[in-house]
Amino acid sequence: MMAIPLSALPLLLLTLGLAMPSTVPAQQPASKPLYRIVGPDGQVTFTDRPPTAAPAAVVAVPLPPSAPPTATLPADLAAVVQRFPVTFYRGADCPAACTEARALLEQRGVPHVVRTVTTPRDTAELQRLTGAALLPSLTVGRQPLPGWRRADWSGFLDAAGYPEKSRLPAGYRMPDAAPLAPPPAVAAASAPQAPPPPTPSGPGGIRF
Repeated sequence: MMAIPLSALPLLLLTLGLAMPSTVPAQQPASKPLYRIVGPDGQVTFTDRPPTAAPAAVVAVPLPPSAPPTATLPADLAAVVQRFPVTFYRGADCPAACTEARALLEQRGVPHVVRTVTTPRDTAELQRLTGAALLPSLTVGRQPLPGWRRADWSGFLDAAGYPEKSRLPAGYRMPDAAPLAPPPAVAAASAPQAPPPPTPSGPGGIRF
């Protein structure tokens, strides 16, 4: 697959948004990870092929999305959320820019998850995901939008297929905000644990 120039992404997202089915399919095929490539000249491209022998000046960053619940959403809106989930990154408090950004998401009824950036670990993860340590920030699918720019955020939400006016059902509740990078102890506790070794068996299959 050829690398996609950053300037072509709005048109690509718009095409995908128009092609989305009106109902949620029973099973969604696994999507390939997308990598954000910054070349030595500063040119940004996106590709599903990780660089094999990238020079030091090239940075490849996988952008994993997260998604809010979709069970109670209208089928067409749920399909948009599943294909282009939205994550909102903010600080501990919410200054004017953050308030304006939240108002845009609420006015349009965009289901999203909130990740707070308050620690150096959070900041490092935000830098890895979006390419910049700017708040507030947004990801639409795997497209990072660092920093609050209404025109950019609105354009990518339009291209992904999110409605201009809220269509959220009454009582719909966004997930609670959570730290972007959990503390190491929490991360270790949530990591998959290796199964215990098999218990030796005695004669007749009796386990000790």
